[in-house]
Amino acid sequence: MNVWPLKFRDMSDGSVLFCDDAGGFFKSTHGFLDRYAADSLASLDGTFLREGNHVFDREFDLQWTSFAYRWARRQARTTTMNYVILVPTLRCNLACGYCQVSRAAENARGFDWSDETLASVLSFLDRLEGPDIKIEFQGGEPLLRVDILEAVRDFCRGKFTRSQFVVCTNLQALEEREWAFLDADDTLMSTSLDGDRLTHERQRTHSSAVTDVFFRNLEAAVSRYPEGKISALPTVDVANPPDFDALLDNYERYGIRSVYLRPINHQGFARKIQQGVNVLARWNRLHSDFIDLLIARNHRTGRFMEEYYFSQCLRRVLRFDADNHVDIRNPNFFASDYVVIDHDGRFYPTDEARMLSRIGRIDLSIGDVSTGIDRAKVDVLNSGALNHFDPDCVHCAYQPFCGTDVIDDISRYGRIDVPRPDTWFCGRHLSLFDKVFEVLYRNDEPTRASVAAWLGVGRWDDSMAPTHQ
Repeated sequence: MNVWPLKFRDMSDGSVLFCDDAGGFFKSTHGFLDRYAADSLASLDGTFLREGNHVFDREFDLQWTSFAYRWARRQARTTTMNYVILVPTLRCNLACGYCQVSRAAENARGFDWSDETLASVLSFLDRLEGPDIKIEFQGGEPLLRVDILEAVRDFCRGKFTRSQFVVCTNLQALEEREWAFLDADDTLMSTSLDGDRLTHERQRTHSSAVTDVFFRNLEAAVSRYPEGKISALPTVDVANPPDFDALLDNYERYGIRSVYLRPINHQGFARKIQQGVNVLARWNRLHSDFIDLLIARNHRTGRFMEEYYFSQCLRRVLRFDADNHVDIRNPNFFASDYVVIDHDGRFYPTDEARMLSRIGRIDLSIGDVSTGIDRAKVDVLNSGALNHFDPDCVHCAYQPFCGTDVIDDISRYGRIDVPRPDTWFCGRHLSLFDKVFEVLYRNDEPTRASVAAWLGVGRWDDSMAPTHQ
């Protein structure tokens, strides 16, 4: 009997979590760890490991093939380009202090697509080969150029069999034409809602009149559209977080049951914000407490809300195909199935990469719509876009579920070879997956009900989170 290599991590309850490279996991004791390390497994250990598909008898037998299949299913597969983030304008009608984009003023000149850029973008889209397309309009405030949005959508509807559009908007400038654009069934909305009115005004709108406009338009959108068309996320200042009960009340009031709790990004104007010391540790504690609050609230109300990114990590542990979120995709090869086109027609591998270029820290552009994508630059970035060979990741129990973020490493440290445990990305995701497994192994009914709801399954029980004594 050959045991597939097991990585392990201490859990908060004193037990040990074991994971193999294909994502199989179980909880056991330090006694089992000692037996495993000394190659002195008992017969009951062998039986448990065999039943959990953690062993094989000889190469290419059924257990060996099963493990190889499960490992392969864990790897993100390159597909055709089908997701494009477009930035038709960098101008914005708000001036949020934590803006990660470094937007331009609403009346600034030279920050919109020219007619030539629009034509080149449409030409690029025309060369895409797949039947599907998803377009996300970013900014600035993209609805300031609703004419460009209309031109892109009209083209995509004629070119692709299936198309979907997302408008990331601050909801501050909606007139008849903008509402007409948003009314379409194939067009979704994403906005920012930082909590209750006082928090939102403090962080984003900065005046009562502007805040009135936002909430008036949000209420109009909620009454106008079916649930699910509108999504929102709060940006949280760890030095001055909102009242989370009030935040959840406000989200539920507007029919939004998925909350993506986002820390202030180390990009754009937000780089200047001082949040004090031990920001990462404080963020991890805040996020962990928020998950506990959600579980208790869901049990109390019977109406299940989720923290979007935690749910993504939860699914990543338990499902092979949960790799749509690029932060936890592995490998996460750039410019394969998604790309960003900025206000000046430059290609970027991610939205964060264009932000770094915007502040002049480093040029991470990978071409231009008039000349195409520079694959040589993409290959350099892709050299760090997987965790399989990282000297720290190879020893981590969470490697099968986690990813990499070379853009964030460049932003924070100016390089991509910082020891993984010293990075924000690693520190954040170690805490996230610690919380995921803590929650998976709780045996109280409130937690089980929320886990089942977040996973979209009928029920959750002990058999789904194996334990060995």
